[in-house]
Amino acid sequence: MCRLFGLSAAPCRVRATFWLLEAPDSLAAQSRNEPDGTGLGYFGTDGTPHVDKQPIAAYADRDFARDAKECESTTFLAHIRYASTGGLEARNTHPFEQQGRLFAHNGVITDLDRLDAELGEHRKLVTGDTDSERFFALITKRTEACGGDLGTGIAQAARWVARELPVFALNLVLITPDELWALRYPATHDLFVLTRRPGGRQGDRHLDHASRSGRIRARSGELADRGAVVVATERMDEDPGWVNLAPGQLLHVDGNLGVHTRTVIDHPPRRPLTLADLGERAAASQHG
Repeated sequence: MCRLFGLSAAPCRVRATFWLLEAPDSLAAQSRNEPDGTGLGYFGTDGTPHVDKQPIAAYADRDFARDAKECESTTFLAHIRYASTGGLEARNTHPFEQQGRLFAHNGVITDLDRLDAELGEHRKLVTGDTDSERFFALITKRTEACGGDLGTGIAQAARWVARELPVFALNLVLITPDELWALRYPATHDLFVLTRRPGGRQGDRHLDHASRSGRIRARSGELADRGAVVVATERMDEDPGWVNLAPGQLLHVDGNLGVHTRTVIDHPPRRPLTLADLGERAAASQHG
């Protein structure tokens, strides 16, 4: 299953180090399915988005993915891809960038011809083959139509997909230079959020988050004395403050670490997909 990790320390810029694919240290780890891509997104001091991503098509690519990635930003987005649609190419690897925003998705949407028709001229924003990048383009289109209101754009795009297309999951994380958004829909996959006080649970610890799957690890010494909000596919440490978003709940972390949630879809998809409905490759990409 794809792994999502988002972090906001806004309005503070902090340095962080990411490992997106840790070296296997046991036979059990080696037996897991290998991911199809890794990506990290963040913003420069002038708000310029930066994306460091790599499809994994060979052992040499896995070596690249295991290298430490050091960066500084107010917001960060990391993604581990297990491909459901699209080949193993950089253009299909998350995060995606559109109009200065960065986006990553965990799930499956089908009937992409119908989605392309809905995108209209915004289809030109899509450079790859994935359902994820198309969904991002729909968010961009809806956001433009409502005067730049990103929360409304995400909600309208998700509602349209839930009503019009076959859906397995729409979990997403989207970041701007000073904001973070996340949506869990429907209940298919978890999406956890932690409002982390300065120093974490103990009050004097740097951030050191690691997934049990050995796929994403993030560390920031500067968060020993600064707050942050983290969103992830799984709980990343022992802090009891992790909360699973409710299905249909949209999270917004504003530019001052204010945390706001609201339910934007209160019903299941009209055309829900199950693993049995997916092809072998897509089904394999959605296992936990």
